[in-house]
Amino acid sequence: MTSPDHTGPILEIDNLSISFFTRLREIPAVMDFSVTVQPGEAVGLVGESGCGKSTVALGVMQDLGVNGRITGGSIRFRGRDLATLGDAALRDIRGNEIAMIYQESMASLNPAMKIGKQLMEVPRIHEGVSEKEAYDRALQVVTDVKLPDPKRMLDSFPHQLSGGQQQRIVIAMALMSKPALLILDEPTTALDVTVEAAIVDLVKDLGKKYGTSMLFISHNLGLVLETCDRICVMYSGEAVERGSIGDVFDRMRHPYTQALFRSIPLPGADKNTRPLKAIPGNFPLPHERPPGCNFGPRCDYFQKGRCDAREIPMFDIKGYDRHTTRCLRHDEIDWDAPLAAHDRKERSEAGDVVLRMDELKKYYEVSANALFGGGARKVVRANETLSFEAREGETLAIVGESGCGKSTFAKVLMGLETATEGKILLDNREIQDTPIDKRGAGTVADVQMVFQNPFDTLNPSMTVGRQIIRALEVFGHGATDAERRDKMLDLLDLVKLPRAFADRMPRQLSGGQKQRVGIARAFAGGARIVVADEPVSALDVSVQAAVTDLLMEIQREEKATLLFISHDLGIVRYLSDRVLVMYLGHVVEMGTTDQVFSPPYHPYTEALLSAVPIADTAVEKKHIVLEGDVPSAMNPPSGCPFQTRCRWKSEVPGNLCETEVPPMRVREGHQIKCHLSEEKFAAMEPVIKHAAE
Repeated sequence: MTSPDHTGPILEIDNLSISFFTRLREIPAVMDFSVTVQPGEAVGLVGESGCGKSTVALGVMQDLGVNGRITGGSIRFRGRDLATLGDAALRDIRGNEIAMIYQESMASLNPAMKIGKQLMEVPRIHEGVSEKEAYDRALQVVTDVKLPDPKRMLDSFPHQLSGGQQQRIVIAMALMSKPALLILDEPTTALDVTVEAAIVDLVKDLGKKYGTSMLFISHNLGLVLETCDRICVMYSGEAVERGSIGDVFDRMRHPYTQALFRSIPLPGADKNTRPLKAIPGNFPLPHERPPGCNFGPRCDYFQKGRCDAREIPMFDIKGYDRHTTRCLRHDEIDWDAPLAAHDRKERSEAGDVVLRMDELKKYYEVSANALFGGGARKVVRANETLSFEAREGETLAIVGESGCGKSTFAKVLMGLETATEGKILLDNREIQDTPIDKRGAGTVADVQMVFQNPFDTLNPSMTVGRQIIRALEVFGHGATDAERRDKMLDLLDLVKLPRAFADRMPRQLSGGQKQRVGIARAFAGGARIVVADEPVSALDVSVQAAVTDLLMEIQREEKATLLFISHDLGIVRYLSDRVLVMYLGHVVEMGTTDQVFSPPYHPYTEALLSAVPIADTAVEKKHIVLEGDVPSAMNPPSGCPFQTRCRWKSEVPGNLCETEVPPMRVREGHQIKCHLSEEKFAAMEPVIKHAAE
């Protein structure tokens, strides 16, 4: 039976192989995979989509469905082989001793049941406790996960909570039975960076409080650095490197780990002088893996006849604690050699102003009872007096949390909505009152959009080439079908896709390839302004680098203006020329990238920068966690929109922050909307520092 006094590892996965069986073939998803989680230890599992991270987690939960099967190796939990346990014993362990938190919080919550009842079910089913004791424990864990007004939370339905609150409830549910092992599968991917920072803090604190061991699955190396003690890097179903955070981050010994780090925008990366290096080639499909090293075809250090001659085992790295690598040449490669110099790109000078926003407001009227249209009408203040200008060939990043009005402003610019007040001037022509169906083909072609999710923006029943040709027809490009086909092939060249892809269907493309088609379509009419709404957040880090640099390259060639909407400040720092920070419909800070990333900051920008996970052990960050959620745009706070969450509020005399909207102060083109005194601004310290500084 179970042995809670087991003194060895909590979880021991040894040479695990998992396959999925279809009518056509066996698909090996995980091969020869080993990892150990010690008591109280947090182990990060990282790698690209499709590398087998979630399959490992489902293997631990013994939940591989009808097609999945463990074909080799073992998974031992507290010394017991999970594959040998019956259904009753597994049910007792799942949710009680091993709990799992999924990426999509609503998938774990019953929308028709109040939160309290859902939480109370866990101890009542697993431990048979009384209703009163279950309620007391539910109240305790909701307090532990730092939710406001815990009693009201227990009496709420899931849809009445924000995304961050729902995820906290899912964490509370997982902790109800004080599990020995917590598996977190991308638990913060869908959340804002500030909410993510608070959730990560919470998970670390609760891990210490409950003594819970963790298996943290993520593609975000910065998050793994902040939450884990050890890391296991996966590639194409195999572990390729394992070790402590310090060993793997600072003394990496596998080419894939090195390639991952070179494709993420760490401080110091610059689109002109130090561009990111995308990983060449594509991830192999499970039934098309190469002989020998799986990473061989994409590796800078590959040696034919050696790296592809046989299966490659894990090697111990001399002198380090439990640091292993699946690289045959790990002791021959000069890991400290500087990255070969890329072509330096000249910083392009911004041209004339092509877009100007002047005191733009966008309000929505909604019924108090949205379902039946009854009750008093309320106003949602989505955008408040937005003013800025964008120049030809520049990249202007727009950052802020969900609900700050970024996408609303994009909709008004695109003509999907019309403005309530104020002006939008495109080449000195007012377009704020002209919906998209009343705009001429030239104006529509001038302002195009690249969307967040490449899967939703392509017609699944139309070939890639036909979709681009359709855009060319709409924009009136080319006099004949042959001319349009030639232009379509040129656009595929522009986004670096093989011309043969013209005859492919969207389902035959990867996420990064679909996003390239979206970019080709956006530039089909010679767009002057491209609104990129989180264009790389749905993609793997290795693909992000390629798509980001592609956007930059096309922008240089086409002299287009890029409005880059994002909450990923790492990518914003890397590619933007200027940054506009929004909060609750207001522009709270605006300036060049260097101005916004250096003090003085608006207090909200300071908190945003502190929340960004950075995958660099030499970086020291000031720790600022924002309390509470973004207020509703239907009922915004009086005075400064940020005053309900601001840590500097007590530094402003009187109740000025609560009664007056701050003035926009401008110094050398750097704008900050804040009541703080010049002395307080002058005394602000950098949020992000390199240890060498």
